[in-house]
Amino acid sequence: MSWFNKKTMSEQDFNEEEIVDGEAEDVFVDDRRRFNGEGEKIKDDKKGEKAKSPEVIKLESELKDERVRRESAEAKLVGVQKKFDEIKSQMERETAEMRQRLMKTLEDRAKQGQFNFLTTLLPVLDNLNLAISASETDASFEHLLEGVKGTARSFEQALTSVGVEPIATVDASFNPELHEAVDMIPVESESDDKITAEYARGYKFGERLLRPARVQVGKARAQSVGE
Repeated sequence: MSWFNKKTMSEQDFNEEEIVDGEAEDVFVDDRRRFNGEGEKIKDDKKGEKAKSPEVIKLESELKDERVRRESAEAKLVGVQKKFDEIKSQMERETAEMRQRLMKTLEDRAKQGQFNFLTTLLPVLDNLNLAISASETDASFEHLLEGVKGTARSFEQALTSVGVEPIATVDASFNPELHEAVDMIPVESESDDKITAEYARGYKFGERLLRPARVQVGKARAQSVGE
């Protein structure tokens, strides 16, 4: 084989290699994973990313778990707040209803007390009417006095039935919390500070003073020097 033929063959082999390379280059160009439709090369960002260290991966996992726990806690808090509002509204409603029932009960008791007191006063009115009728047929003082006494007794019984009590006066020791001294009278030493007369009866209702008794109080006489 002549030198020319060798050269020709070498050029042919070289051209075949260029063709092969060209075909390889064409295959590479058609690779859609690296080039877009316009033939521009697509950058592979993943190759530029730096691999995450185990510490970073652990922190990201812990942060994700913490975010999940926080969201769960917030959801529970919302549920608890809603339940609290429901219980609060229910308690307020029940308290209002209980207050209304209590007020109605107190009003009923007050009305019942008034009813009972008025019922006890009716016999007093009956005795007054009887005294008036008796005085119209018999104008004697004795019958009129007896009728008035009966009326007073029935009225005191009515007061006692509702818890009103008269205050003791005559021969009792003077008590400024229960008695009102209208005047004083000289008495022996053993009767000093004793009530000698009652001008107006006083009354108590339970432990409360309705009005003090108006009384006369004895004051011991001053003894002379020679006695």
